[in-house]
Amino acid sequence: QVQLVESGGGLVQAGDSLRLSCAASGRTYTMGWFRQAPGKERTFVAASSRNGGNTYYADSVRGRFAISRDNAKNTVYLQMNSLKPEDTAIYYCAAQLQPTLHVTIRPHEYPSWGQGTQVTVSS
Repeated sequence: QVQLVESGGGLVQAGDSLRLSCAASGRTYTMGWFRQAPGKERTFVAASSRNGGNTYYADSVRGRFAISRDNAKNTVYLQMNSLKPEDTAIYYCAAQLQPTLHVTIRPHEYPSWGQGTQVTVSS
């Protein structure tokens, strides 16, 4: 099983930026970012195919967040700009460990998950 470790979370003010990182212990294919706010379900944020050619974003973050990856380092990033208080959540990265035809936004289709990193945006 591939282990995932997120980092880069923190407390920022509205309008600030953060970059999250997720380091994998082995080869991954599609990788995604999800988030879970207190009392709410885990929701999709962004995903990227292995070669970065296909990326998908939730409507709520499109234009503000950018997912990228460095396969040589087995690492995926989430650049978050123009942060809003409603972006406050625990952010999780997830990985598919087999190649697939399509990038998925469904959490249950990702077998490997990190422990999460807290992002708090104050107004």
